[in-house]
Amino acid sequence: MTTELDPDIRIFHARTSADYARLSGGDPGDLAQRRAVAERVRQPWIEGGPVMAHTETLAVGTTRIRIHRPSEAAMLPALVYLHGGGWMLFSIDTHDRLMREYAARSGCVVVGVDYSLSPEVRFPVALDEIGAVCAWLRDHGAAYGIDATRIALGGDSAGGNLALSSALKLRDAGHPVQALLLNYGAFDNVPRTSHARYDGDAFMLTSSEMAEFWENYLGPSAAAADDPLARPLRADLRDLPPTFLCVAECDILLDENLEMAARLRAAGVAVDARVYPGATHSFLEAVGISALADRAMSEAAGWLKGVLRP
Repeated sequence: MTTELDPDIRIFHARTSADYARLSGGDPGDLAQRRAVAERVRQPWIEGGPVMAHTETLAVGTTRIRIHRPSEAAMLPALVYLHGGGWMLFSIDTHDRLMREYAARSGCVVVGVDYSLSPEVRFPVALDEIGAVCAWLRDHGAAYGIDATRIALGGDSAGGNLALSSALKLRDAGHPVQALLLNYGAFDNVPRTSHARYDGDAFMLTSSEMAEFWENYLGPSAAAADDPLARPLRADLRDLPPTFLCVAECDILLDENLEMAARLRAAGVAVDARVYPGATHSFLEAVGISALADRAMSEAAGWLKGVLRP
């Protein structure tokens, strides 16, 4: 595999890095400031893209969700999408274009979940909120034209972790989902060889950032750190649904994604794992300028459409 960054992804990385530096003034500030800057940095990247037939933002309990409907066709399958950001940053706003792209390309309704962030809340609160949204879809999805018998879970980075762990919880509760879409997920807090290979400012995510994310998500509890729902690479993966893994080559999380694909296959799960050469962590957000991100999204959406058959 090449270690040369894709030219369009290099532009994405340079622009977002410059915007972080400009908006923060070189001082990351407190967590509220970091979140505000992160939202502003992602603003240019959510503009444009597909126009939905209908979009609605509402609350399930205290959790904000956004429903993107690509067409008025009755009873569509749905992808419940969980944004990345290390369990600490970002929102359904920063990932709005990604969700609209998946909706338009797959023909599925996409339901974004604005789960609570760490460290204000820690594992497993976000999983409980996601479970409540899935239960709400089973009870009320039909009123929104959603076929609750055809539900996929997906997410990127920390959201990939939450998607897989939520699928495990739902499997064990007797409410299995029908597909998993995992984009460069964070599946374990133990560094691997790729952490050293792709660490540093030349790439999108550093090992020190990832360590901070895990620390804030898990907190000081040894039980949380050992829980397979927090670190799903340690989980029993049997009886999970067909799974698509979008793997970025130039990412500190490369090795754990390849390991997850292997472990899923060993557990008898149908897996489609694709490594995108020259891609960094978060590269899908560059879909507005990147042919590589465009291809990756189309391949995942085509796979999802085939599994859920909209």
